[in-house]
Amino acid sequence: MRILVLAGEESGMIYARGLRARLQGHEVRGYQDYGFETSDLAVFGFGAVLRRLPFFLRVKRTMERVIDEWRPDVVCTIDYPGMNLKLAAYAKAKGVRAVHVVCPQVWAWHQNRIPKIEASLDALCCFFPFEPSLFKSGFATFVGHPLAKEFDAEEICDVDDRAASRLVALLPGSRAGEIERILPVLLDAAKLVKGARFSVPAANERVYSLISKIVLARGMADCVEVKLGGARKLLRSAHCAAVASGTATLEAALARCPTVLVYRVSPVLAAFARRVIKGTKYIGLANIVWQRCGGTGDEPVMPELLQEQFTASSVAEILNLWLSNPAVRKAVSMRLDETVRHLDSVHDPLSSIVDVLLNRK
Repeated sequence: MRILVLAGEESGMIYARGLRARLQGHEVRGYQDYGFETSDLAVFGFGAVLRRLPFFLRVKRTMERVIDEWRPDVVCTIDYPGMNLKLAAYAKAKGVRAVHVVCPQVWAWHQNRIPKIEASLDALCCFFPFEPSLFKSGFATFVGHPLAKEFDAEEICDVDDRAASRLVALLPGSRAGEIERILPVLLDAAKLVKGARFSVPAANERVYSLISKIVLARGMADCVEVKLGGARKLLRSAHCAAVASGTATLEAALARCPTVLVYRVSPVLAAFARRVIKGTKYIGLANIVWQRCGGTGDEPVMPELLQEQFTASSVAEILNLWLSNPAVRKAVSMRLDETVRHLDSVHDPLSSIVDVLLNRK
């Protein structure tokens, strides 16, 4: 079979490489085979996309020509919905089977997109168990979350070992703007937490330099360790954590690390988000899974401190509770474990995606 696998961001490329490994014997191509690198495709923000509009129009025209001339048996688009869903719709209109991996967040905003998504695709592979029910019967398949399988294969430190370490992970995000808004507050919170060690992982050398600069300016270089990489290892061994909203909060849940989710954006963006995000009470993925899969209790599994609620004292209050009360911390870990079980699948997620691509299910 000829299979076109299109991933425009590094997170999607991880899955694309895994699919290629499982599709040996079939001819697989992607953006990179036509000269488009992930570093060029992964542009964030409306303004950044607008500035590079001629490039993205060229990408779209090129891949449409590939669909017309190479005639793949199936087009598999992975996340990156702005470009990929358009190409999937084009493929389906040309009679090519179109499968999309990673459900757009219709459960959070713009549920009116659902009919359009159903019309654009032949099948949808979902990472969250509540997503298939949003679509017509048989259209969407829950394949399990690939991260859940990865964490199953990794060692998670014993609760008692974590308690003894009194290590607190601080993850302020991976983009410069996020780090500059969030890290100073987390460092001020660290000053209010007694008897703990702190560690901040950096995604790359540029981020490492920025984090180190802020830690030094805040006078925290002696008590806050900055490390290059190792975020997952840190979350698997930390006593507790404060993490900026994003995929890292899901990784913290998978590591069963009690975590306070924090985030802050400009007041204008916050007001816009409140207007458009109507379908969910929470922004953390672990909390959304917990809420939609029937989690017990009135409080989320991961406290969320957003905008004006995100202060040094509010973060420190939660961290101090987990550091000083083993019973409370253990209860949080158990609720995280209950939540994570909903993300797991009987089968390997990538193998399940292959079954959908080859129309075995």
